[in-house]
Amino acid sequence: MDNNIMNWDDVLDNDGQEFIVLPEGDYVFTVTSFERGQFPGGPKIPPCPKATLMLTVDCAESGVAMARVDLMLYRTVEWKIAAFFRCIGLKKHGEKAAMDWSRVVGARGKAHFRPREYTTRDGEIRTVNDVVRFIDFEPSVRMTPVQTNELPWGGN
Repeated sequence: MDNNIMNWDDVLDNDGQEFIVLPEGDYVFTVTSFERGQFPGGPKIPPCPKATLMLTVDCAESGVAMARVDLMLYRTVEWKIAAFFRCIGLKKHGEKAAMDWSRVVGARGKAHFRPREYTTRDGEIRTVNDVVRFIDFEPSVRMTPVQTNELPWGGN
């Protein structure tokens, strides 16, 4: 039986967590989801397939920070896809490699994140975590959570 299924009269006790904005820096992440989609086209890239990834960074007691990354399957940005696959250890620099999307979810890597503000259609200013660049895979990377005292707001 699935314990996540709720009844109509269940008691609500989980308000979720606030969105965590990471200070700019290098963080270890886990790929928690991958979706195939279609990019509608823009000024620099025509319509093409895209991969949408959800990356999470464990921030110890503060929760989990999230970042969404779209990778367009288009030759002029192939370098970004290659950097992602190198980052999670599925490609070596200078070598050809097939994009094995079946091994992406659950993979861990390291990237440089930076907060970015944007304005919603309703005029509200929000902040998201952007991946500035993926960092080549290092087998010695510590896979430990970010310590709360390393975040600008401290604990809790």
